[in-house]
Amino acid sequence: MTDPIRVLVVEDDPVAADAHVMYVGRVPGFTAVGKAHTGAEARRALERTQVDLLLLDLHLPDVHGLQLARSLRAAGYHADVIAVTSARDLAVVREGVSLGVVQYVLKPFTFATLRDRLVRYAEFHAAVGEASGQDEVDRALAALRAPGPAALPKGLSAPTLERVTGALRECAEGLTAAGVAEAVGISRITARRYLEHLVEAGRAGRSPLYGQVGRPELVYRWVRGAERGR
Repeated sequence: MTDPIRVLVVEDDPVAADAHVMYVGRVPGFTAVGKAHTGAEARRALERTQVDLLLLDLHLPDVHGLQLARSLRAAGYHADVIAVTSARDLAVVREGVSLGVVQYVLKPFTFATLRDRLVRYAEFHAAVGEASGQDEVDRALAALRAPGPAALPKGLSAPTLERVTGALRECAEGLTAAGVAEAVGISRITARRYLEHLVEAGRAGRSPLYGQVGRPELVYRWVRGAERGR
């Protein structure tokens, strides 16, 4: 039986880190061996645990993710990296290629998005281990290339998701589904679907709103730290 691919989650936001650990554990062939909230914690984890893959947030409180990757390479650590970021900076992408960054995941993302990246990484990992010539290497690299952007759940669109995300970011006290619906110009039911999607992705939280007649309504809030550029 093949050993699972060991993943270290490096993410400064505790809520997102827990979500990412849970996501990794749901993908067959992968196991989360730990989590770290800073670059220093990641280095300590690597000293005591064998790691095949880093799920690495690029915006850490003590070091940029690519600087961490560079220092790990210099220290002899050869774990591959899937970078987690909300930045759309091509210069960062180019720099990451030479540091073992094999995939990028843009925040906010769903379990399905990460699962797609991990499955293709597993194909790459297996193919590289068996490669004996240029053709095999080329096929291994091709396994990492997505045919297109990972799809959102059926019925959700990226432009609307961005508007819902923006509405939550701008309202520190949180919004109900009705509030988001009014702000974005969609139905309340549709707003709730997008909000629940953000909760599943670890980007939003929800809590009941008491003090009104009848069943308490849910209030959604953007997760602390999620508004910072990644």
